Amino acid sequence: MTTTGRRAVLVAGASAAAAALAGCTSGAGGPRRPSAAEEAAAREAERVARAEAALRRRAVTASRTLLARYDAALAAHPALHARVAPLRASVAAHARALGEGDRPDPGSSTATPGAATGAAGAAVPADPGAALRELAAAARAASDAHTAELLAAPPEYARLLASVAAAGAAHAYLLTEGARA
Repeated sequence: MTTTGRRAVLVAGASAAAAALAGCTSGAGGPRRPSAAEEAAAREAERVARAEAALRRRAVTASRTLLARYDAALAAHPALHARVAPLRASVAAHARALGEGDRPDPGSSTATPGAATGAAGAAVPADPGAALRELAAAARAASDAHTAELLAAPPEYARLLASVAAAGAAHAYLLTEGARA
């Protein structure tokens, strides 16, 4: 089943069944006007679809913002490449999985070393340690944003959001505490 949600599928199924039954019992010729229940079911299905699309946009935006922060940190501190690049690649994969497969990856081109600010608009600290701490805070913020969306997400998308949120928490650890281990 796709991530359209169980409610939307049930509403659409109920609408189709009501239309089929109404079509069988209608004795009048010509086009039939939808009943109030059918119209309500169609409005509800549209509302659910809009809410899910908005949730997906918010999730992708949080991941893209984090990706821009990784790009800015890598551009400002090329010496961090070995430590940060694998985490950045993971964030790029998360952004695609959350619904951005049709857009090009904003960090796929090589960033210029002089670009100390990313698309997120935040300046990267000159100290590499401070840059890592800031990146860890951004990873935590994205993880928290994904976690906050769990209750509103359809089941399949909620599982994906939970996985991405857990990965964000692990990234925050690896960027700060993981270096000490």
